[in-house]
Amino acid sequence: MNALTTIVRRERADDLVRLRRERDLFARLLALGRQEEPQPFLSEALGLVVDVTGAQQGYLELHGENPETPRWSLGHGFTSEQLDGVRAVISRGIIAEAIATGKTIVTDSALLDERFRRLDSVRTGHIEAVLCAPIGEDPPRGVLYLQKAAGRFAFADDDRAHAETFAWHLAALVDRVLARDRLRTTTDHTALVRDALRATDVVGRSVALAAALQQAALVAPLDVHVLLTGETGTGKSQLARVIHDNGPRGRHPLVTLNCAALPETLIESELFGALPGAHSSALRRVEGKVEAAEHGTLFLDEIGELSHAAQAKLLHLLQAKEYYPLGGTKPRHADVRVIAATNTDLEQAVAGRRFREDLFYRLHVLPIRVPSLAERRDDVALLAASFCARACTHHGLPRLEMSPNALRAAESAEWPGNVRQLAHAVEAAVIRAAGARAKQVERAHLFPESAGTADPEITGTFQEATRRFQAHYLEDALEANGWNVVETARRLDLARSHVYNLIRAFGLERRRA
Repeated sequence: MNALTTIVRRERADDLVRLRRERDLFARLLALGRQEEPQPFLSEALGLVVDVTGAQQGYLELHGENPETPRWSLGHGFTSEQLDGVRAVISRGIIAEAIATGKTIVTDSALLDERFRRLDSVRTGHIEAVLCAPIGEDPPRGVLYLQKAAGRFAFADDDRAHAETFAWHLAALVDRVLARDRLRTTTDHTALVRDALRATDVVGRSVALAAALQQAALVAPLDVHVLLTGETGTGKSQLARVIHDNGPRGRHPLVTLNCAALPETLIESELFGALPGAHSSALRRVEGKVEAAEHGTLFLDEIGELSHAAQAKLLHLLQAKEYYPLGGTKPRHADVRVIAATNTDLEQAVAGRRFREDLFYRLHVLPIRVPSLAERRDDVALLAASFCARACTHHGLPRLEMSPNALRAAESAEWPGNVRQLAHAVEAAVIRAAGARAKQVERAHLFPESAGTADPEITGTFQEATRRFQAHYLEDALEANGWNVVETARRLDLARSHVYNLIRAFGLERRRA
């Protein structure tokens, strides 16, 4: 009886020790998450897990954007010569398999294990008990490698559980620390121009964005008209706001007119106003955008969609600083600055006689090209994080962050709709993540069509895949707007005529209720 009592007491004592070690593990993991510097953080993390699992030696390897080259690697319990050998050969064996399969590898003796005993690294190092756990998933961000010397006990199930728990928590902590380190070490090419330009809402630090902001800083204080060019969704309206806010007219209104969002018959009325009786819907005096922008800035988006009649009147406004409301016979003075934007090639439009040459050169004094998102991939992660925070606030959702996998997926994806498309995709992802009560916005929330197994539609050329995406994207937008082509064109920042062409090209039809 006394012997049984002794055994029970020992088991209870062992359980108590195990519970204390687990408690210490989680407590120290939480403390590690508050550290700022990667190297001390990782060194202490590795020492922690070696201690908890009873290993004699440990190796930690983490990857950045390039999985072939470790961003960080360090050892615990190895001599410098041993560690050099680990770095040189071990990643071609056990570590390589753990990273490739995404599964933990445990063996009592690598020297006797059929999977590894033929590896040079195993024979050279006389490697016995090994526990190797991947850090993170899809794909792993690195690997935790632990080993015990010959003659020591093998790794138990508890050791494996501790190592996997540690690796799971470490993945999130490492991504957070490395992200902070990346932000500190990444050069902000816009820093110099931001000192001279108020552009707090413009997110990014790339060379391409800096060039556009420098041009904006050059023209902002000058009372000249500006033409913004670039693909749809690149942020031309945002840059127009920056130019206006930093110029002498910044205290006065910035009035926007999307020339593609209105029927041709209403453009002139919207632009210049109308007197009572000027047309069937003008039952009273209509104030035009030019009048509303007095002393301020008139932003004309998609100016290439203006009719020839409206182009002629706009040219007169720019030359004489006066205009005629519809139905009016007396000119009105206008003190406005015009910023125009287009995603079409106006020079080709001039050659095709779709756009007035004299108006083109009047606007083309100081053109600024807004870069596409493909030209500023360094900004994608920053933009996605910003859109994520904005969506949470706008929809009153719990605070969510983009997971590292989601950010990497966003950075590697093609965004033909540029910043606007990215913003819409992140907003939808936030809503999906919140609906699923997720702790972070994951890759599956951002790209639900590619979650799980490989998409059977991923066949053919990249151009074919892009066309499929555009067709789905346009169809969803049309359905969301009740197949109102004008509103869909406005939201997607496309010309109405282009939307009609896409509908025909993709063979889209309204879904049945």
